[in-house]
Amino acid sequence: MNMLLIEDDVGIADVLRRGLEAFGYPVDWVSHGWEAIERVRVFHYDAIILDLMLPDRDGIDVCKQLRQLDVNSFILILSARDRTDQRITGLDAGADDYMVKPFSFEELLARLRALGRRVRKTGEIVKLEFEDVVMEVANQSVTVEGKPVALTLKEFRLLEFLIKNKDRAVSRDSIVSSVWGADSDVTLNSVDVYIGYLRRKCGLQDRLLTLRGHGFQLTTKRQK
Repeated sequence: MNMLLIEDDVGIADVLRRGLEAFGYPVDWVSHGWEAIERVRVFHYDAIILDLMLPDRDGIDVCKQLRQLDVNSFILILSARDRTDQRITGLDAGADDYMVKPFSFEELLARLRALGRRVRKTGEIVKLEFEDVVMEVANQSVTVEGKPVALTLKEFRLLEFLIKNKDRAVSRDSIVSSVWGADSDVTLNSVDVYIGYLRRKCGLQDRLLTLRGHGFQLTTKRQK
């Protein structure tokens, strides 16, 4: 599950980003509302963590604009505003959840796990595409240039994760957590093996890159 963190406090943002990535959640961080809007126009996020006190605009306005853009990501507000009417305002603006600062990081993780269960049940995303690669999520089928390609369940989940995070570096740890599960004993070398399978089966040799010290990236820019 990949997410966008909208938080102008550098210290808080760094702690949250590091903590979430340690549990296998890829995180993009922005500090301004306008940056968040530009991000969601380009990338899909399963979850958005939104602080209300932003330097350029109120987070409530950002939340409303995200929903006006038909962004269907789960939006979790983090705020020091703790009055009941303020929480109601946030939820009515389009947020799915609301946590008051200071908060427990363990509770944040628990709410994200609950989100993960909701995402799997709703199945909002029915098709993913990357150039000639088309994934039908509901029936777990894949075609390349219109021809069916047989993938194992783990290969399918890995390809789904990579397409959702295209043009972004993803670490081996985040892949293991998202594809095999955080408690899995699968080795990091196994990730490289499965990456090799996808390159061959889906013709992604020049698009699925190995980034030394970072992991992998499925890129829309063809390598020369």
